[in-house]
Amino acid sequence: MCIRWLLGSSQLQRAWRAASLKHLPYGHQGTRRWRHSGGSTYRAVIFDMGGVLIPSPGKIAAEWEVRNHIPSGTVLKALSSGGENGPWMKFMRAEITIEDFLQEFRKLCSEISKTDMSVDFFSFLLTNEQVVKQFPVMTEAITQIRAKGLQTALLSNNFFLPNGKSFLPLDRKQFDVVVESCLEGICKPDPRIYKLCLERLGRKPSECILLEDLGPNLKAAASLGIHTIKVNDPETAVKELKTLLGFTLRTVVPNTRPVRKTMEIPKDSLEKYLRDLLGIQTTGPLELLQFDHGQSNPTYYIKLANQQMVLRKKPPGTLLPSAHAVEREFRIMKALKNAGVPVPKVLDLCEDSRIVGTPFYVMEYCSGLTYKDPSLPGLEPSQRQAIYTAMNRVLCKIHSVDLKATGLEDYGKHGDYITRQVQTWIKQYRATETSTIPAMERLIEWLPLHLPSQQRTTVVHGDFRLDNLLFHPETNEVLAVLDWELSTLGDPLADVAYSCLAHYLPSSFPIQPGLGDCDLTKLGIPTAEEYFRMYCLHMGIPPTENWNFYMAFSFFRIAAILQGVYKRSLTGQASSATAEQSGKLTEFMSNLAWDFAVKEGFRVFKEMPPTKPLTRSHHMWARPQFLPRTLGRRSYVTSTDSSPAHASKGALVFSPEGLSPPVREVYQRLKQFIERHVYPAEPELQSHQASAERWTPSPLVEDLKEKAKAEGLWNLFLPIETDPERKYGAGLTNVEYAHLCELMGTSLYAPEASWIRAANSACLWGKQTHMPHAINSSLCSWFPWILQG
Repeated sequence: MCIRWLLGSSQLQRAWRAASLKHLPYGHQGTRRWRHSGGSTYRAVIFDMGGVLIPSPGKIAAEWEVRNHIPSGTVLKALSSGGENGPWMKFMRAEITIEDFLQEFRKLCSEISKTDMSVDFFSFLLTNEQVVKQFPVMTEAITQIRAKGLQTALLSNNFFLPNGKSFLPLDRKQFDVVVESCLEGICKPDPRIYKLCLERLGRKPSECILLEDLGPNLKAAASLGIHTIKVNDPETAVKELKTLLGFTLRTVVPNTRPVRKTMEIPKDSLEKYLRDLLGIQTTGPLELLQFDHGQSNPTYYIKLANQQMVLRKKPPGTLLPSAHAVEREFRIMKALKNAGVPVPKVLDLCEDSRIVGTPFYVMEYCSGLTYKDPSLPGLEPSQRQAIYTAMNRVLCKIHSVDLKATGLEDYGKHGDYITRQVQTWIKQYRATETSTIPAMERLIEWLPLHLPSQQRTTVVHGDFRLDNLLFHPETNEVLAVLDWELSTLGDPLADVAYSCLAHYLPSSFPIQPGLGDCDLTKLGIPTAEEYFRMYCLHMGIPPTENWNFYMAFSFFRIAAILQGVYKRSLTGQASSATAEQSGKLTEFMSNLAWDFAVKEGFRVFKEMPPTKPLTRSHHMWARPQFLPRTLGRRSYVTSTDSSPAHASKGALVFSPEGLSPPVREVYQRLKQFIERHVYPAEPELQSHQASAERWTPSPLVEDLKEKAKAEGLWNLFLPIETDPERKYGAGLTNVEYAHLCELMGTSLYAPEASWIRAANSACLWGKQTHMPHAINSSLCSWFPWILQG
């Protein structure tokens, strides 16, 4: 399964150290350390402009002098004349106008060359964007640096043009920070301009690399602690920068690399197959690269003659049932292309394993932008909004496909999608289980009991997220939706929830930056709730209430996938070089899933119909076998509630049948919980109580508490007067709670499962007795956190 945002090899090395924690703290973006395969801790790269990103003035001058028979070195001598107080440096600090500079410059050149020189054409060359184009190797390097999450800055001695704008023949969006001498009134090598750049980046000198072509400027930067690279030739400089950063800066095809040895495929048989398929007669070698993504189904870039293609194949080894179905990918993409959904055009499906070792299919190569960081660094808020809106709309387009018209009515089963998915991923997890993970065990029990009652059936992608989309670089339009391996017919809300996983992960998440602690309004990115409402509006459907269930299921599924990758790594089948480290990530993701399950339990609890607040019903209702009707009882009542299921108004309730319907529902759920969980656990709990470990909390009891909490059977003792909003409990009267006590009294361990920890009982008692009068607030200011477990 394609989970490249979870399985980036360099990130997994960091995740190994952190994933065993139940929760990762949300780290501030400014304090994040980026580590790459080469062990680099650099976080920003600073570029000079002339001589680094574009041809240097000296090189342009030398060529101009040769063409115009000017003594060699004339221009450079004139530019450096006067040092810091010369006309060139004053011009760079905007202390003189361009007219004044050209006058002084012409005078100096004439004196040095002993001829009457005109410098007008030279000044034209110096600012002509056709002459001073950015070096492609540098453009590519900047793209790769930013793709890895590092910052980039431009630090240039620059000048103003006659139109009042600074000379900047570059795309400013390539840089997080741009510092120009003419705007700051300071020039390199003045240390202040370097410090200004560092301050705006928010970086220490040791965290930065400067690419510069002039010795004095390099020396000044190095004296501050900035690592420097002297640029004589852009190609050589990029190679040196690659060594420092530890990752490649040159790729002909974005996001590709040489094929790993474990993923090599026979090129001769593949080339013959492609030549026959496409009718290619021209000679020329087959070029083969491997994409960084597509960890589950290995994905390759192919160039043969003038044809660019992508090949996706099944991985080698014994595979889980129904996994890695490239045949289904081929079918769905072919059908959706005809329906107007943006997908690459598929060329052929080959099920002959003799060609490359496993079945595969070939499609056309699509060029476009992919965004791996969901915060979309370097873009404007309006661009981010446009990208997420386009993402939302294309998802709606997928979910609106006419199944009959596209011939996809039999692409999957109709109805009960979530039920089948839960069962499938439970089986997949059990098939690859290597150890017991408590949160996974709880989820395996909880999910089947809380399935959505209503589900629509549409085409679902199954792995829909930002980095599975190709965007147009200018219009932000979605050009192609990739990776259809998990597609089927199912509940479209599963796709929506899955596409919001990043919203609930911190920006410091060690695998992939999340959005959990980002200011989404400032960034222009919709929140998960806004994104979901946008989807519902586009689709014309009402929002669902059980959003937390869909999020719990999504994280559970990721946990199950990660466990499969980990198990395959133990047998040498995993396609990610560091997949064996993914075992700990299963536990981390399952804990996130369980958090959402608990939230869903509280949501259901809070939406239960309220009992009459701040009133008590004292009814008399006897079970026939214990209290014959002939026995007279005095009736007391303060509630006007009555129904056919109740005795005459004012009867003290002696039987659960006399409880109000909402309370009876709690009663039944508690009864089922005790029968399903508590009774079977009693032998183990009794053994623990008799063991040497009896003074330490039983892990099984803690597990029962978590389950009770998720079922909404938590803090049942809390009376309605104490918690009138039912924020922490069920809002029961003491009479109603008595019937639940009767149930819990059937097991020594049942009360503890739905009770707060004994260590908190003192605070609990104070809070219960004094909460209405706010007497004990200072003692128990942390009481809400206790009630939440």
